[in-house]
Amino acid sequence: MTEPFAARDGVEAGRLPKSVVAQRGGVGAGDSTVNHAALAEDLEQARGELHRLLGDAERTDAWTTPTRGTRRTNEQLLFHMVFGYMIVQRLLILVKVFNRLPDEVSRSFARLLNAATRPFDVINYYGSSAAALVYNRRRMGAKMDRVIGALQRKLGQESDGASQRGMHFPTRWDPFFQDYMTVADMYRYPGQHFDFHAHQLTLTATD
Repeated sequence: MTEPFAARDGVEAGRLPKSVVAQRGGVGAGDSTVNHAALAEDLEQARGELHRLLGDAERTDAWTTPTRGTRRTNEQLLFHMVFGYMIVQRLLILVKVFNRLPDEVSRSFARLLNAATRPFDVINYYGSSAAALVYNRRRMGAKMDRVIGALQRKLGQESDGASQRGMHFPTRWDPFFQDYMTVADMYRYPGQHFDFHAHQLTLTATD
């Protein structure tokens, strides 16, 4: 999840470049069918890109270099990008639970979480920074491999009907959260998050 944009990511809160918010996975939100193969390919591309970025950071020894527009180092931000995929494993469970309940339940839950945005921002920043000490430059690549593999296996079990189930989300928590998100949207979300933060890395002399 991103840090609060206005204070930490250098863009106006809630307003993102069109290139960042473009749909991933081959189909847009709300389509009647889900291209599971495209979603799986999107996950695989992120896996490969993460390993390429880790190689760049190692080659230029840019691990502790500050990133563009955030308070994180390159190493911390790279893990934060991996963390976006890790959190989706939990969000998929949440979506399927709330989808079984009346719509107003998840709507009320989202409103409650929106009201708690400020403490969440603090926990999000310091929590993921601390986790980067565990999943550091030597471990985050392997962690990404395991998470992507698990998500691809789970995706392979999803039917079109299951992929269209959803719930309301706290839009103030992350600029890529929509008011209502489906299971398919959950598989697209970490790629959007990944792409946005990849532009903030400073791994080469030209960054």
